[in-house]
Amino acid sequence: MIKQTAKVLKAMGEPTRLTIMKFLSLQELCICELTAVLNMSQPRVSQHMKVLKDADLVTERRFKQKNYFRINPRVMDGFIIEPLRKLILVTPEDMLELAEEVKRLGALDRNREVQDCINDCREDLTPTRMVKIV
Repeated sequence: MIKQTAKVLKAMGEPTRLTIMKFLSLQELCICELTAVLNMSQPRVSQHMKVLKDADLVTERRFKQKNYFRINPRVMDGFIIEPLRKLILVTPEDMLELAEEVKRLGALDRNREVQDCINDCREDLTPTRMVKIV
């Protein structure tokens, strides 16, 4: 869950790829059309398309000598938002990929380095700098 969500967010976290996604939301486009619209070289556009395709954000179809891209229909059905929503809502204990981290989180009060750090930070705080932790 974490790796796929990170892959999607990384793919969407670049302005050129967001621009591509916007134009693909309007219509299917081939690489040559995207290079003209974006005023970029074909290899650069192809690299961006590879990232979007690897994140499962776009689909590709080949017709004769051209590759046409469009937004993956699942994106419009919440594919981007749903993994992030699930990641935030699920408890870490229910995520097998976080099992080791959950164990370490539970042991923080027994971790001497962490306790020393916390104590040092508390000593450094003046009443005006203290923040209420909810």
